[in-house]
Amino acid sequence: MPNVMFSSPIHRDKTVYAVAGSHTQTILKIAKENHIPIDFSCEDGECATCLIKVTVLSKKGAMAGPLTDKEVQVLKEHKKISDAEIEKMRVEDVPTTPWRLACQLVLRDEDLLVEY
Repeated sequence: MPNVMFSSPIHRDKTVYAVAGSHTQTILKIAKENHIPIDFSCEDGECATCLIKVTVLSKKGAMAGPLTDKEVQVLKEHKKISDAEIEKMRVEDVPTTPWRLACQLVLRDEDLLVEY
């Protein structure tokens, strides 16, 4: 079971122990279920309201699910990922940026620090 630590400069840090079977849930859904106030709007990966910074805390390697095409487009529009990083990500098949959208990031088995 992965641990997700949610951290914010204006809210108290909170660690959530993701339940078995949560590997299809987004970080936003987990946050909402645990009353963690991550801002969101469209919940469809188009507005960047739920922009978060993610750091892997476990030693298991790659960070959660791959970026969706919508996520890549929005992060590029907000200058959070470069063309070079996008190309590297597509070649190496691992995310190259700590910036993600909470509504698009699907939790896997690694422990994460989510800054919002």
